[in-house]
Amino acid sequence: MKEKIACFQKCFMSGVCAENPTFRLMLGLCPTLAVTVTAENGIGIGLAATFVLLGSNIIVSLIKDFIPAEVRIPCYILVIATFVTITKLVLQAYLPMLYSRLGLFVDIMVVNCIILGRAEAFASKNTVFMSIADALGMGIGFTLATGLIGSIREILGSGKWFGIPVIGEFFNPAIAMILPPGAFFTIAVLMALMNKMNTLKKVKTG
Repeated sequence: MKEKIACFQKCFMSGVCAENPTFRLMLGLCPTLAVTVTAENGIGIGLAATFVLLGSNIIVSLIKDFIPAEVRIPCYILVIATFVTITKLVLQAYLPMLYSRLGLFVDIMVVNCIILGRAEAFASKNTVFMSIADALGMGIGFTLATGLIGSIREILGSGKWFGIPVIGEFFNPAIAMILPPGAFFTIAVLMALMNKMNTLKKVKTG
């Protein structure tokens, strides 16, 4: 049991840190660049992707032995589309304002490279237990990344965080931060900082 828990933790942390889909694997950049104008949008798309990841990984892991290899991708897409539809309907019913801002990027999660990639590369080859760990790790890693990017862009671009003013009137917002160039700039700076930290860590540990 301890070995299983250790494997679960290792797989989970891999998705959050070592194989973070945004900063390490550079997957799912389309919604990351497009919707992270605010912290709320970033966390919203991240949690939506986490739900779809978790549901699709579980189902794919359960049915992997019954799916012919020739039709596995269409089957995976069908499973993912089911959970995307559930997510879309829930957002429309309970969080219509958030859905109106995320819009198209909820629908195209059906072919999101993170979700489809994990179904093909991990869930189809592992147990349900490990597939849950992978989905949670990747999903939370993606949510942390989009939430961080959205927070930076919102604070620097509008002087607010979650819609609440956090910087005084002396601050002149950089409008470029809430435009597409701001998204590229933020991701580039964060990736550079993380690579620098990893380099320093490797040098320190020899």
